[in-house]
Amino acid sequence: MSKNKLKNEKALVKEALRLGEAYGVKRGVVKFEPTDSADDKLEYIYRLLVHDKIIPPLPQVDISIGKIKHRLARWALAQLPDGHELK
Repeated sequence: MSKNKLKNEKALVKEALRLGEAYGVKRGVVKFEPTDSADDKLEYIYRLLVHDKIIPPLPQVDISIGKIKHRLARWALAQLPDGHELK
């Protein structure tokens, strides 16, 4: 798995936030507040997806918001249908 920055990574992180929030709401475990920061939401989504064994966890020493964003961007990319503008 490449650790290089993805093409459209910023847009993929936004998509991961949207997809992750929808997943969490569907699971009945997410209700973000308007005051929650994007980084807090992304960290929660990351931990939820790891807990549900949807994505592999980062090594404990590597956990940072930058690496969480990258992992979630890769997850979002895999969720998108072929031909999506972000692929």
